[in-house]
Amino acid sequence: MGKLIDVTPHQTYQVTGVPEQPEIKKHLQDLGLIVGSEVILLKTQSKSGIVLLHNNRIALDYSILEEIQVKPAGISKEILSLDQLSVGDTGQVVLIFGEGAIKRRLMDMGLTKRVAVTVKKLAPLGDPIELSLRGYALSLRKSEAEYILVEREVTN
Repeated sequence: MGKLIDVTPHQTYQVTGVPEQPEIKKHLQDLGLIVGSEVILLKTQSKSGIVLLHNNRIALDYSILEEIQVKPAGISKEILSLDQLSVGDTGQVVLIFGEGAIKRRLMDMGLTKRVAVTVKKLAPLGDPIELSLRGYALSLRKSEAEYILVEREVTN
């Protein structure tokens, strides 16, 4: 058991305690972050962190992340954005962010929920990324790949 701010990013945790201040507790409850919820810390930035909760990305201040108590979830999943996969990694699309034209464009290219994608190549400077999905190759810019969350298949 520990604080959400101290956990390993991209791993699934279960909330065991939330801040006691009434206004913060109510705000988190309105977002759906209650005791028993499953959360994934996607990344930390200067004074905040991005958390995945019920397939929604939420930005929370460090002071709040330090007060949320968590424990490892019973079922472990590693969720990260597609641009964070390495060559040879395979993942399954979980969620596509973005609005309007960009989301539709990504989905038109075959990037839909539950589709398996494999990173085949990276350009010399890391951008674009060549993917293999649905039997064809697709190249995406890293800025586009950030909109796609995948569950990485871990090979032992």
